Amino acid sequence: MPTAVVLQAPRPRPVASWRHTVTLLAVFAAVTVLGALFQHRSAAAPVSGHPNVIPIYAQLFVMEWALFFFVWKRGLASTGTTLRELIGGHWDSPRAVVIDLALAAALLGAWKLAVPLLNRLIGHDHAVSIVAYLPRGAVECVLWVALSLSAGFCEELVFRGYFQRQIAAWTGSQAIAVLLQGVLFGILHGYQGVAASARIACFGALYGAVALWKKNLRPGMLAHATTDILSGILRV
Repeated sequence: MPTAVVLQAPRPRPVASWRHTVTLLAVFAAVTVLGALFQHRSAAAPVSGHPNVIPIYAQLFVMEWALFFFVWKRGLASTGTTLRELIGGHWDSPRAVVIDLALAAALLGAWKLAVPLLNRLIGHDHAVSIVAYLPRGAVECVLWVALSLSAGFCEELVFRGYFQRQIAAWTGSQAIAVLLQGVLFGILHGYQGVAASARIACFGALYGAVALWKKNLRPGMLAHATTDILSGILRV
């Protein structure tokens, strides 16, 4: 009788050196500590009124793109991994655009439905609210949209692209990769408090699962940017 042959998916190759990843993790650790200091200082001296957020948005914008270029030029380039490969190709037809937009809308809707349940399960913490730093007025709203688009692209590329692929290559497990990059994503947002960090980790895991399923980051990028835009401008 013929012997059955079990074909296994090839193990992903690393997208960067381990030194690059360790350096990136060290940067994230520093950002997490700075976020904790921000919370401590804000709790000691609460913001009165609406602060000048334009310099803050500008700094965050620069940080997002500095992160992107560090991953692209210092990480991916060392292994010959292209941005197109990490993102999962490109749109090659109007139908592909429509499919990704529909998936992004479904992902956004699923997350909005999940948030109330997570709030009940995880609860709320007493971290300083970031509401005071949300945009007001036309100029701040335009800058917020630019920042949100940048975060949607850069953060999805780094977490659901770079880290998810890197962890999968190191561990040989896609499931572990999806979970660990989500946890890392949540820890990076620890300045918002423990409960918020846990919810954001769930956000990261959900988006990582969709990226793994669809083999591309585009729906997550679109949904992530839209989520940030809506939360800042419409407060939803």
